[in-house]
Amino acid sequence: MLPPYARHEAAVQENILSAFALYGYERVKPPLIEFEDNLLSGIGTAMAEQTFRLMDPVSQRMMGLRADMTLQVARIAASRLYKQHRPLRLSYAGQVLRVKGTQLRPERQFGQVGAELIGDDSVAADAEVICMATEALNSIGVSDLSVDLCMPTLVPAVYKNKTISEKTAQKLRQSLDSKDIAGVRSLSKELGKSTTNIIAQMLTAAGTADDSLNALKKLKLPKPAAAELSRLMATVKAIRQLTPALTLTIDPVENRGFEYHTGVTFTLFAKGARGELGSGGRYLTGNGSDRQEAATGLTLFMDTILRAAPVQAEPNRLYLPHGTSPDVANAFRSQGWVTIAALKRAAKPEIDAKKMNCTHMLSKGAPVSLKQKKSSKKTAHKSKRKRARSQ
Repeated sequence: MLPPYARHEAAVQENILSAFALYGYERVKPPLIEFEDNLLSGIGTAMAEQTFRLMDPVSQRMMGLRADMTLQVARIAASRLYKQHRPLRLSYAGQVLRVKGTQLRPERQFGQVGAELIGDDSVAADAEVICMATEALNSIGVSDLSVDLCMPTLVPAVYKNKTISEKTAQKLRQSLDSKDIAGVRSLSKELGKSTTNIIAQMLTAAGTADDSLNALKKLKLPKPAAAELSRLMATVKAIRQLTPALTLTIDPVENRGFEYHTGVTFTLFAKGARGELGSGGRYLTGNGSDRQEAATGLTLFMDTILRAAPVQAEPNRLYLPHGTSPDVANAFRSQGWVTIAALKRAAKPEIDAKKMNCTHMLSKGAPVSLKQKKSSKKTAHKSKRKRARSQ
């Protein structure tokens, strides 16, 4: 990534982290590479297929390059920060590397910026993370946002009291992922007709939050599924209390990308931007140990965000002719100028300044716009020609 795009990425990243910091999220820095048995332990197994591996030449143990930072932060909270008061609010930023790209994100290396709220299982925690994300995106100029809410635990709750084979569960998941109603109904023998009817109707309930919830409320859901729906409804209500104008949609059967999540999940989109800006949701930290905690998290994808965020204006760059006093240079930098010092005397300093992409140059102790100088020269040349013609 070359100028000015690298500068743009850094500025956007820091602005997002600053927005998170205003909500009390403190920054942590996970390692780029870890031993495989740590990196892929517990819920980290969800990223096993996307993780690059290599042999550590010192210990002869396998290591992995991180493919996602969320799970690393969760382990930091469960180990190094387990004595900290809960809820724990953490933020992070860094590069990740994946074995394969996707159709929407072909890049295998990209930046992540995220936040985790750990140690609280309330609806208020889910709403805080979602609304904080939209506020951070608005702060960098990304508008017309929408949030697609999902409940990966809803479908399993519909057939929770039934004993089904792993093969049947896999067929159902494939049918749901491809939105295949006929495929769902073909499993009536294994799941029961009433169960497949409910799941088939859930498939058609995707849409705006109000329409989707109205359709779901009409279904005769078993108690476990009704409890999951109540949680989803409460989350929608909490989000609207914080950000009433935010566009919300619901897909009650979506699960892809949320394999280790245990509650409400979400994906962020912006009008006119290709691909998802970020995603997140509720999960459990740890691997079943005593330190397992409820958490909700958010990951923003910098490659998509950079395509959606307007590029910030380049700062004014002031050319300092050779011999300019350091005190003068320091004074301009303290005022916010970017100073470009000539390291040797130039025959034509204006040309030198333009080649260095300067917007201004120091002349007689004051910054002069190079565009203004060019315009003044043109005016003087026209006046000279006009006088010559009149003579």
